[in-house]
Parts: sequence; structure tokens; C-alpha cells
Amino acid sequence: MDAINQYENSADTMRALVQRSHQGPGDLVLARRRRPTPGPGDYLVRVGAAGVNFADVMQSRGTYGGGPTPPYVAGFEAAGEIVGVGPEVAEPFPVGTRVVGTGPGAFAEYMAMPHQGVLPVPSGWSDAAALGMVLNWATALAALRPLGEIKAGETVLVHAAAGGVGQAAVRLARHYGARVVATASPAKHDAVRALGADEVLDSTQPDLGAALGRLTDGVDLVLESVGRDTFESSLAVTKRFTGRVVVFGDASGSATLTTHDLVFRHPVQVRGLHIGALASAAPALYRPLVAELGTLIDDGVYPPGTPRISPLAEGPAVLGKLETRASHGKHALDPRR
Repeated sequence: MDAINQYENSADTMRALVQRSHQGPGDLVLARRRRPTPGPGDYLVRVGAAGVNFADVMQSRGTYGGGPTPPYVAGFEAAGEIVGVGPEVAEPFPVGTRVVGTGPGAFAEYMAMPHQGVLPVPSGWSDAAALGMVLNWATALAALRPLGEIKAGETVLVHAAAGGVGQAAVRLARHYGARVVATASPAKHDAVRALGADEVLDSTQPDLGAALGRLTDGVDLVLESVGRDTFESSLAVTKRFTGRVVVFGDASGSATLTTHDLVFRHPVQVRGLHIGALASAAPALYRPLVAELGTLIDDGVYPPGTPRISPLAEGPAVLGKLETRASHGKHALDPRR
């Protein structure tokens, strides 16, 4: 019996999606694994819904910085019920609390979820509806507010606006009074306009920078998650000196920025963002974000999510569509199906 399928179907095992190599989503297989034990600082969570993110695709290709080494149980975002608490969890939520959070091994029936950044599922919301709270919405809010310093009347450029973070960013930027210019593939333009974007451009057009230049006299803030395919256009359209570019992804590959660029070609403010690192390294910035998310939920600005939910076994196909940009919005896997 191989290492992937070495566990019998018993009470202490679970169904999980295991990434066997760095050959992409196609090498993600359904297997039985031993149920995790919560270590120091962990909750044991019975997963009700697992979020699918482009970072999962990057991990499957070995391009995610600090990503796991195969074979590993894939996924890192989930919502579900706390069924156990490990040692060293300060002021823990009680067993039975439904929470949303991140940690390794989310594409499974159970996961050990680090307690840092874990939030309770809002009252009346399903597990699936809460997916995105600690990743997509927190990232969009951080990019716009403490890092992006958004102000009413400014122009914000949101790349990959049909994705999970992009959709949240369009909603939030409009809420804070900004004009929103978005990019997405043509089939997704109507969905992005429905979120409130003022202008939507084809993200794949070769003259994207020129098209952006015709729409604006300069952008105050760019939310950059695509990387190589859009980064030069993002820098070129950002207002000199006062404009900000917040970088939180490189879906198309890494782009290069030199000191010469910043001094002579693109004198703009460039800021990096990884929401997990922000939560642990800068809690003074992260805690107000959590409080603001609660206010946005109470005010109806942040509605319950409506991800497309697929059975766990369909995870490889879901990630494959995400990799080829053949999907939009939030996707989730149900480990119980």
C-alpha cells in the first residue's frame, strides 16, 4: 500500500485531498489520512466547508513561498465546528463554537487550525457563507485601508476583480467613496459591473496600460494581485509620488522592480501584503481590521458569501478551472460529500 493510501477506514481516520507532487491540481487525490491531533495553540475543527484559493494552485505547482512539501493534505482555509482544543490556546472559544480560519490541511473532514486569527462564524451564517472572511475580505480591507489609505473621491484600480479578493475590493472601494476601475476577462465583466465597478477593462488586452491611461489622469491606488502580466501597466498608470500600489499576489508570475525604476521611471509607493503575516507581525493593524469587518457585516456592506460548493472529490477539477481562469467568485469544497 502506498504512502498516500496507507490508512484504513476507521474512526480515527478521515477523507482528505492529498497533493502528491508539484505537478499541479491534476496530482491531487482523494485518500484516507489519520485524523489530526490539535497541537499547542491549535483547535481541532470538524470542517463544514473549505475555501478554494489561487494560493492552493500555487502550492500545487511549488511556486508559493514557504509552501508545503508533497505529499501533504491540501487547502488552508476552512470554516467548521471546534471539537477539540490543544494546549496553549489563550482564552479559547468553547467546544461547539463554529469558526472560520486558516491553517494547513483544510481539504479534509478535520483540520488542526492555529488559533491566531480565528473568528466566530457570524450569527445566522452557514460555514460556507463565512469563507473569505479571514482571507478575501480581510486582504481587500487591509489593501484599501491601512496600507492603501483610500480616500473618498480617489480612483482605485482593482485587478482580477472577479476573484474572491477582487469582488470584496470592488464592494469596499465603492463603500468608501472611490471611483473603481477594474480588470477581468470579458466573460466576467457583467458580474464585476454588478458589484459597482465604474469601468471594467479586458485584463488580457495587450495595450492595457494605454487603455487605463485613456480612462484616467492617473490612479491613486492599485490593488495588484496578478503580477507579471499587469505590473508594468499598474506602475505606469499610478500617480507619481502620491500614488500607492499594494501587491498581494503574483498569479501570472513574479514581476521585477528595480531601484532605478522607483527613482526614474515609476516614483510611486509600493507596499507588500500577506494577510497571515500581517495578523502575526502587526497585530496593532490587524485587530482594527477585524473590528471593522464586524461593522461592515452589521451594516450589510459585507453580505454572507455565496460560494459555489462542490464535493471534496471534485477539488482537482475546481482547482484546474481556477488555474486556467475559467471560473469566477468564491469556490468551496464540502468534505461531507
